[in-house]
Amino acid sequence: MKISEDQIKSLNAAKITEHQTKLAPLKERLELRGFDTGNIIRRLRSFQVAIPSWALGTGGTRFGRFPGGGEPRSLEEKLEDIGLLNTLNQSSGAVSLHIPWDIPEDPEGTRALADDLGIKFDAVNSNTFQDQPGEKHSYKFGSLSHVNKDVRAQAIAHNKEVIDYGAKLGSKALTVWLADGSSFPGQNNFMKAFSNTKDSLESIYDHMPDDWKMLIEYKPYEPNFYSMVIPDWGTSHLLATKLGQRAYSLVDLGHHLPNTNIEQIVALLMHVGKLGGFHFNDSKYGDDDLTVGSLKPYQLMLIFNELVLGLASDPKLEISWMIDASHNLKDPLEDLIQSVEAIKIAYAQALIIDHKLLQMAQESNDVTLAQEILQDAFRTDVRPLLAEASRESNGSLHPLLTYRKLKVREHLIKERGNKTYSTGL
Repeated sequence: MKISEDQIKSLNAAKITEHQTKLAPLKERLELRGFDTGNIIRRLRSFQVAIPSWALGTGGTRFGRFPGGGEPRSLEEKLEDIGLLNTLNQSSGAVSLHIPWDIPEDPEGTRALADDLGIKFDAVNSNTFQDQPGEKHSYKFGSLSHVNKDVRAQAIAHNKEVIDYGAKLGSKALTVWLADGSSFPGQNNFMKAFSNTKDSLESIYDHMPDDWKMLIEYKPYEPNFYSMVIPDWGTSHLLATKLGQRAYSLVDLGHHLPNTNIEQIVALLMHVGKLGGFHFNDSKYGDDDLTVGSLKPYQLMLIFNELVLGLASDPKLEISWMIDASHNLKDPLEDLIQSVEAIKIAYAQALIIDHKLLQMAQESNDVTLAQEILQDAFRTDVRPLLAEASRESNGSLHPLLTYRKLKVREHLIKERGNKTYSTGL
């Protein structure tokens, strides 16, 4: 299925008067306060967040999976779904592959299809948290940290293979997340596990092309519950520092203990120039992988406040943005539409924070005023700015509404069938 520009324009035309009625007073209010709304809209237009290839199908839990109809049956169909998504919101023009869930059997053909759809390849992701058919060794007791050098060698070889696939597709980064750890005291020697991991990552790092970067993810628990080899941002940062200038930490919003101050972590990593990537999702208890902004939209804005400040102080800093979620109840494309919008809302809210006034409040210890400044931005309905940015880029004023009016899922079911299974979580 393809969505034409004429279809979007037609649906936009029916909503344009309502849109302009909402946009005009918002622009007037912001411009009276000194904000350049044209610049805000341009920044929203340029913002792109990568879609993970494994998120185009219905996800699941340890207790079951309930696939929906019209799921993509191949990597090519996943790219086509991302193309549909990007046509609607003009902010999803990149894909992040997870190997071996989505191996490009024909890298040249895959890249050509992506080019035709206007999609770039963001970071590629390795997988040593599952045993794969045909592999000689198991990762039950670890991969890059394993006590057995042969297991480590297999995991290293897999990561190098992922880099090679990524290079053929035009990717420029490798994301490494390890499930390595222990569930019982005494199971692992902490120092040896860390040392083995560092040595393994060094071998992978040396295999990367010169214009690539490595993104090191962390997680405090799960699947191991006593210790994780890379449990927090400090350990990730330590490894990145030891590896070299092209290694960075990656922040996954779900990979923190409850009530962790993620925005402070983001600020510190940006301060030292080591924030390389972001995985967006939402959670109530842990790594819930829920729709971005569905539970903690204020925290998301506070994080973007730090991101806006950090990027302003270092404009050359490049961050890989990606959604990382599992949709076991919703239509995956609808969930992704909502997630992208939530991310852009938080970004727009951060762009209308009066940072000069906020700095004055901070330096005068005016705690009340600082809170008012942040919450005024958060309580501002910035959705008309998002809609205008999308419209100016030939996208939909209301991507989710357009998706439903065009009956995209129904068309995909007709094309692919009512019982299809997509690779991934």
